[in-house]
Amino acid sequence: MAKLWKGRTTAKTSSLADKFNSSIKVDKRMYKEDIEGSIAHVAMLTHCNIINKSDEKKIRSALKKILTEIENGKLKISEKAEDIHMFVEEILTKRIGAVGKKLHTARSRNDQVALDIRLNLRKEIVLINYTIDRLISLIIKVADENRNTIMPGFTHLQKAQPVTFAHYILAYGMMFKRDMERLYDLYKRVNISPIGACALAGTTYKTDRVYEAKLLGMDAVCENSIDAVSDRDFIVEFSSDLAIIAMHLSRLAEETIIFTSAEFNYIELSDAVTTGSSIMPQKKNSDMAELVRGKTGRVYGNLMNILTLLKGLPLAYNKDMQEDKELVFDSIDTVKDSLEIFIEMISTMKINKDKMQKDAVYGFINATDLADYLVTKGMPFRDAYKVSGEIVRYCTLKNEKDASSNLTLETLPIEVYRKFSKLFEQDVYKFINLENCVKRRTSLGGTSPSNIDRQIEYLKK
Repeated sequence: MAKLWKGRTTAKTSSLADKFNSSIKVDKRMYKEDIEGSIAHVAMLTHCNIINKSDEKKIRSALKKILTEIENGKLKISEKAEDIHMFVEEILTKRIGAVGKKLHTARSRNDQVALDIRLNLRKEIVLINYTIDRLISLIIKVADENRNTIMPGFTHLQKAQPVTFAHYILAYGMMFKRDMERLYDLYKRVNISPIGACALAGTTYKTDRVYEAKLLGMDAVCENSIDAVSDRDFIVEFSSDLAIIAMHLSRLAEETIIFTSAEFNYIELSDAVTTGSSIMPQKKNSDMAELVRGKTGRVYGNLMNILTLLKGLPLAYNKDMQEDKELVFDSIDTVKDSLEIFIEMISTMKINKDKMQKDAVYGFINATDLADYLVTKGMPFRDAYKVSGEIVRYCTLKNEKDASSNLTLETLPIEVYRKFSKLFEQDVYKFINLENCVKRRTSLGGTSPSNIDRQIEYLKK
């Protein structure tokens, strides 16, 4: 395709340079935003009497037709074009002649690409938040169905205290809620118009940038024209937000992998989202979760890449910035795919409530409650902690000597308890019952049923 920048140079570049310089393979996904921006731009030019209404009508009509033909597949985006802006402008000019050349009045590809990426990213923010919202709704559903499913809570990957599966899964709901909040906050910094800044210094034409911004549904305009074409902070921020989402998904993926192992067997994933082994017929692998965990690294890499790209970059526009779109687009696609696969995994998984309950019983995870029992009888907590630990040690040694004993705090005879402290009475068994341990944790944010209700309502809002 002809070079639209011919003039100062002959525009005769080598095929190698053309290939190296081209960004069409990446930025062609912004064709809709590019055309929407051009339609708003020509409307502004007419509003300011820079071009006449007849020319505007021809340009607008041709642009809309180009958009329709791209979307229905009638018009293929040529990868011989340097970028999506030049492709659209050349097709426009071919169809309506010299009138099409008026479209680029009072703008540059510098502010044009800055506009296109902002329009594209604000759309992606909405789509990603919609997907996160679906995931949170699914988490709420699973939590609601597992209010009374007791499982061991873990610290250091060691059994710690009794919680419910509802409490556990709602923790991820809180993480994803914060992800949504970050994206909502980012939206206001993305939804600012750079168009009209031109190459860097503005224009001598009497334009109306605010009018054009309003046509595009943008909240404000970039106040400094150099900053307008130089700013990629919003891409860095979006990349950072996406990296945090990926990190949350990776943590959930790690625990999904652990919990689906034969050693834990807390959950089972559907065959539809697992794979097998080419040599070991017994295997059922959580490959989708492993891929989510692995893909988090590339999202992190994209963030570091864009930060490095901008480090020390002089004002205003530099060709280095052409690399920004590939990075953020890859992170967007990766995170969206990861969210979708997790929605399918969670919606089809089976929860092994009996195994969770069994692990909770044989994990001495009510040892803190045993200490709390002694505190209610008047013993200082540090002394109660020591007694409780000695009892756990006693049970553990007994079980090691006789594997069939399966001694737990719930089955330890009261006469043995009283050897450790005369404060123990028969009511200790009710106090350390796992269901009661869960119900008593009524402090705000805890695992009690009343708190689960509160957390579910919090996420629903």
